Amino acid sequence: MAAAVSQVAQKTAARAAAEEALLDAAERLLAEVGYAGITTRRLAEEAGINHGLVHYYFGSNENLLVHALERFTGRLIARQRELYTADLPFADKWRTAMRYLVSEDVSYQKTWLELQALAWNNPDIRARLARVNAEWRAVLTEAFGQPRRELGIGLPLEALVSLVMTFNLGIIIERLGGIDTGHHELLDWIDQWISR
Repeated sequence: MAAAVSQVAQKTAARAAAEEALLDAAERLLAEVGYAGITTRRLAEEAGINHGLVHYYFGSNENLLVHALERFTGRLIARQRELYTADLPFADKWRTAMRYLVSEDVSYQKTWLELQALAWNNPDIRARLARVNAEWRAVLTEAFGQPRRELGIGLPLEALVSLVMTFNLGIIIERLGGIDTGHHELLDWIDQWISR
């Protein structure tokens, strides 16, 4: 009996390890080659496992890729919540968030946009990405309530959050396309305005 329980536990641990390896591989490949460059065999090779396990564990490449995004998002949202709840002036929090945006989170940004394009023609993926987007909006809604009042920003909170999210998206898209004209100047101006 104990041997059977041990065998089940080992299978569960082995499956968990294989799934994590596939998710890690999906994150890397989305950032390196994009959705169009990912095949089942390439995912499996990158993860170091049998290619049959991709569909066995996740059902499809697309499902695996969205799982990878959801896992990646979970890590970043935890980091953002910690940042915005820290006992720091809002200007310092903003500077840190912008550093993440323009220099540290490029792999995530590319992953997000690759899957956004995939979702345009896939309602199931679109619904899952909408949930991810809602998680980000919730973080920013919590983070921007008090600073909005303190800075005297007349926009409704929901509009301010939407503005910040589309602002970030614009910077992301331009930077991934090799364009950063005016970004430094814009971020400096915002920093000075927030710090006034």
